[in-house]
Amino acid sequence: MNEAERGAGNARLLGPAEIRQIASRLGIRPAKRLGQNFVIDPGTIRRIIALADLSEDDVVLEVGPGIGSLTLGLLQAAGRVVAIEVDRALAAELPVTVADRAPALAGRLQVVTADALTLRNVCGRPPTALVANLPYNVAVPVVLHLLEELPSVQRALVMVQAEVADRMAAGPGSKSYGVPSVKLAWYGSARRAGTVSRSVFWPAPNVDSALVAFRRWPPGAGPAGDPDRSDVSRAEVFAVIDAAFAQRRKTLRSALASWAGSPQTAETVLRDAGVDPSQRGEALGVGQYIRIVLAAGKARTIIES
Repeated sequence: MNEAERGAGNARLLGPAEIRQIASRLGIRPAKRLGQNFVIDPGTIRRIIALADLSEDDVVLEVGPGIGSLTLGLLQAAGRVVAIEVDRALAAELPVTVADRAPALAGRLQVVTADALTLRNVCGRPPTALVANLPYNVAVPVVLHLLEELPSVQRALVMVQAEVADRMAAGPGSKSYGVPSVKLAWYGSARRAGTVSRSVFWPAPNVDSALVAFRRWPPGAGPAGDPDRSDVSRAEVFAVIDAAFAQRRKTLRSALASWAGSPQTAETVLRDAGVDPSQRGEALGVGQYIRIVLAAGKARTIIES
């Protein structure tokens, strides 16, 4: 894109007055049940776009675009934006807003009226990045679902509740470490990328917000030292994780007893995996959970033979 084209493609970002005006015209009040908190600060949008580090080659998936604050910024930075919006009124209005404030970029936008938790694919070029201000009440399920259903998504930058951001980026042994931490680590590495003031939202939430940056592991790989995961299924590993954290105060020997068939079998599998049975689930990284599944598979093979 040359300088003339780049100048013609600039979007006029939305400010507080414009967002409230659009919402008023549509008769929309942000719904708490949908986790709707609209970003009204253009500076925050520019910051998110800079951190996302997008290019013309990127197809960006945006979940919950709402009025379109972030959408306008994404259209300037990426080759295409696929906006997933469950609210039909907002989904219908988004192309109108883009046509008004970024007419040269309108062709880059695809709006899908759907629940992101049920999304299986999108038409056209596969998305390469997820960038979104996610509804607080479904942030983790949405991210995990999209990473599973859309393997083309290689990186993400999402804005979530600060406490959720801590859980998503936490490492083994930390107080925030839990099921979201381990399951996200199955797909890639996550880190906290900054905080976001409550004042940039309408309505202002009662909790702090933060940005989480994510990058997917190469196929079959994980953190250095982790086993090859090509011989295990995600469902098997997630079943062990769920069992380990369902009773997180219990030792792994006890917590995995039902999953393994008995406390004795759980202990044998854990020792074969090189895991201390007296540890708790919060002490293990995703690689150790993979080793537990691999050890259980070897034990079944020996019994069956």
